[in-house]
Amino acid sequence: MQYHTLHSWDVQPEEARHLQNRLRTQVIQTDRFGTIETVAGVDIGLKKDIARASVVVLSFPELQVVDSVITDSPVRFPYIPGLLSFREIPPLLTAFAQLQTEPDLVIVDGQGVAHPRQFGIASHLGLILDKPTIGCAKSRLCGQHEEPDTEQGAYTHLIAKDEVIGAVVRTRTNVRAVYVSTGHRISLDSARTFTLACCRGYRLPEPTRYAHNTAAGKLPAQAAIVKNSQ
Repeated sequence: MQYHTLHSWDVQPEEARHLQNRLRTQVIQTDRFGTIETVAGVDIGLKKDIARASVVVLSFPELQVVDSVITDSPVRFPYIPGLLSFREIPPLLTAFAQLQTEPDLVIVDGQGVAHPRQFGIASHLGLILDKPTIGCAKSRLCGQHEEPDTEQGAYTHLIAKDEVIGAVVRTRTNVRAVYVSTGHRISLDSARTFTLACCRGYRLPEPTRYAHNTAAGKLPAQAAIVKNSQ
C-alpha cells in the first residue's frame, strides 16, 4: 500500500508542534469517501526501544479478518504528550507498506481532532494515507464533557473552547465510554456511527481490538501475518 511523504520524521519537539499547526489546516472534517467494504484497525505495542506495529483489515459490515501485518521497528522519537504521531506513525507506515488489502476506512487507537492542536495521530495518519480515518481513544487528551447515559450508543459531545471536537461514546452498556473524533475525510457523526457499527460486545471496536491483540502477540488464526524487523 502506498502513502504520501509529507515531511521528515527526524524533527525536534518544537518543529513537530509547528508541523501539527501547519498540517491541521489540511484536515477534512466532512464525509469524503465511497462505499466502505473494509475497515482497518491500527495499534502499537512497545517493548523497550522496539515498536510492534499492527494493522488488521476487516471486512465491513461482517467484521471478518481479511489481512493483517505486524512489523517490529526501532522507536526513534521520545514519548511526549500531544506528539504521539511522531513516535508511532513511522512504525505503522512500515506495516502499511506491506499490507496486501487496501482499507476503505482506518480506525486508530488514539485521537483525531480531539487534540490540543487539533491534529492527533488519526488526523496525521489520515493525511499521509489519504484515507478516511477515525480517532477512537480510551482516554481524554483535552476538552470537557458530560457523562453519557449508561446504555450502549449513548453519547455526549466533547467540547474545547466552545467548539465540538469529539464525541464521548458508550460502546457497551455500563462500560466506560471511548473518545471518538474525526481523523480525516469523515464527519463526527459518521465517525461515531462507524465506530458503533464496528463494535461486537466489547468496549473497543473490532478493528482496533484485533490490532491491539495482534500487537500483544495474540494473533488471529485466520490472518495472514507478515513480520519484518529493521
